[in-house]
Amino acid sequence: MRQEPTPAEAAVWQLIRNRRLAGFKFRRQHPFGPFILDCYCPAAEVVVELDGDTHTTPEEQSRDAERTRYLVEQGVLVLRYWNTEVAAEPDLIAEQIAGICAERVTQRRKPR
Repeated sequence: MRQEPTPAEAAVWQLIRNRRLAGFKFRRQHPFGPFILDCYCPAAEVVVELDGDTHTTPEEQSRDAERTRYLVEQGVLVLRYWNTEVAAEPDLIAEQIAGICAERVTQRRKPR
């Protein structure tokens, strides 16, 4: 997938790469435990997963749920977007991701 990203992955990557999204650093196709994450922001501990038609089968939905459960147990927030959402409103999705990342970083910096 790293060599041939889906159109949605390519579109999102163009919006978030090189700290273009509110200065947050993202890694593409990042290994994390037994999984490879579509896009990962280590500072905010946020993963962005982009799903297409293959994720509509019961088997894939079960795998996605297992993956999400594992990531949440590691303290990572999982944001999932359908490829059709990315195609329709990429800027809105980028704004959502930026806002969530900023909120997570701010929360992590607050003294407890």
